[in-house]
Amino acid sequence: MPLDAKLLRAVADSGYTAMTPIQAKAIPLVLAGRDVMGAAQTGTGKTAAFSIPLLQKMMKHETASMSPARHPVRALVLTPTRELADQVANNVKTYAKHTQLRSMVVFGGIDMKPQTAELKKGVEVLIATPGRLLDHIEAKNCVLNQVEYVVLDEADRMLDIGFLPDLQRILSYLPKGNRQTLLFSATFSPEIRKLAQSYLQDPITVEVARANATATNVEQRFYSVAEDDKRAVVRQLIKTRELTQALVFVNSKLGAARLARSFEREGLKTAALHGDKSQDERLKSLEAFKRGEVELLVATDVAARGLDIADLPAVFNFDVPFNAEDYVHRIGRTGRAGASGLAVTLVDRDDVRLVGDIERLIKKKIEIEPFELVDDRPRRAPYRAREGDDERPERAPREAREGGEVDRPPRDVERFSREPERFARETERPRRSAPPSDPLFDKPYEAPAEATDKPAWEQKASMPSAPVRGLSPNIRSKRKVASLLGGGNT
Repeated sequence: MPLDAKLLRAVADSGYTAMTPIQAKAIPLVLAGRDVMGAAQTGTGKTAAFSIPLLQKMMKHETASMSPARHPVRALVLTPTRELADQVANNVKTYAKHTQLRSMVVFGGIDMKPQTAELKKGVEVLIATPGRLLDHIEAKNCVLNQVEYVVLDEADRMLDIGFLPDLQRILSYLPKGNRQTLLFSATFSPEIRKLAQSYLQDPITVEVARANATATNVEQRFYSVAEDDKRAVVRQLIKTRELTQALVFVNSKLGAARLARSFEREGLKTAALHGDKSQDERLKSLEAFKRGEVELLVATDVAARGLDIADLPAVFNFDVPFNAEDYVHRIGRTGRAGASGLAVTLVDRDDVRLVGDIERLIKKKIEIEPFELVDDRPRRAPYRAREGDDERPERAPREAREGGEVDRPPRDVERFSREPERFARETERPRRSAPPSDPLFDKPYEAPAEATDKPAWEQKASMPSAPVRGLSPNIRSKRKVASLLGGGNT
């Protein structure tokens, strides 16, 4: 490649020996100044396909000056998620580490003040999410009037999230002159093509695989599984396939949090990645997963989009995605850079229509297989006495509890055979003495004679009251009450 020696040195430091197909096709076009519309699956090296040639084109502006005015923003890279923005920024820093070109990343979820201070120093390459970039633009923390290159990375996901109005606002702040625009997407939907027509000038389409195609080196399995059995299926496949790590996709943030807690209780080191997590929590979970400290990473589509995890052996679609294109993105997390991978989709009876949408998108017949689940539910551990405590006494056999006849312990048998009379006296149950007799209660019951005279209170209560005119004789008249009220001077 016709690259500067500093860039070639950085590429060699990264261990690259040959270009990937997307790099071989896109880099010459970018160096030639053409707008590019690239369709490439994740893990194909597309970040290097646009960052290396853009750095090469900006080498003419390289300067050792410390003045912020000498380091205006010349390249703007927009990404849909924080994680993807952070990964792109790390790659750009790696390729530009031997140059004087500056780069930084801005995204939401963290304080703006450190980002503002860095922007004031001046940067040539700015990687950002649309929302946070608009915050800095409105706060006048960055000026974009010298931007020459724009990259829309994972453009289809930005449209899915609803970033189109933000993209339109950001692009309106950029110069309208000879701006070079690069658009990369995993799929080419009609909305993506419309976006390209609006903001790209005579773009050249670069495809390294058939649109909406899935990686051929990824083993795709669809299993018919009841909802309540899905966790057991994941555990069994991890065990039988000897998987060290896996990415588990769900359709909601609440589902991700609940599933992560369930796997954690079942003994699997699990972390959750979703939009309700703070940026610091998300980055810590991702780094722990990359270091191998976490076995399962449960994530939603938005949070996991653009994740660059090397040597990820498997992906589980715990929930079938509502959008068929998300299936392509999900399984693109495994089988990267030519490595083999496993993608397992757990299909409930209500998911048949969604599987049909995936089948039509990838243009491949999907076979839903039954899954033979082995009962691996944890058994309750036997009782173990704590150290220093007396051992738990054994419970008597059923026959003894029900009053049946059982063998006595050997010690009692020995005593009975040696001193039978003494043993009988000691083990004999004491007899209760009979209660004293009472002549009154010994007599048979006799009914009392009917009383002839009623008590005085009953006779008085039964006497009819004097009849009052206009009232029923059954209603007693109210007693007249008089009151004397004072306080007046009349």
